Amino acid sequence: MAKGFPGMGNMGGMMKQVQKMQKQMAELQAQLEEKEIEASAGGGAVVAVANGKKQIVSITIDKEVVDPDDVDMLQDLVLAAVNEALRNAEEYVSNEMGKITGGMNIPGLF
Repeated sequence: MAKGFPGMGNMGGMMKQVQKMQKQMAELQAQLEEKEIEASAGGGAVVAVANGKKQIVSITIDKEVVDPDDVDMLQDLVLAAVNEALRNAEEYVSNEMGKITGGMNIPGLF
């Protein structure tokens, strides 16, 4: 009599792990909306804040760097701060995901 496929005896345990991971993922999704990651450029002249969903939620510009004759510099500072905030948010999400998945890269989770 065949007893099923080899290794199938632990299927229940694997399903519990998957359910636990799904619950943790749902909790992380909720936390990511509230998590704020800040980055600045120009010595703090421009500050960009992203959330864990990798969306910019605010930009603060020191009035001292607002020079109508040098708009290019201001644009560069804004881009630098925004890109750094998004990189930091991506790193944060990757680290948090790694805690849940044990370092496994599971495509399509975020």
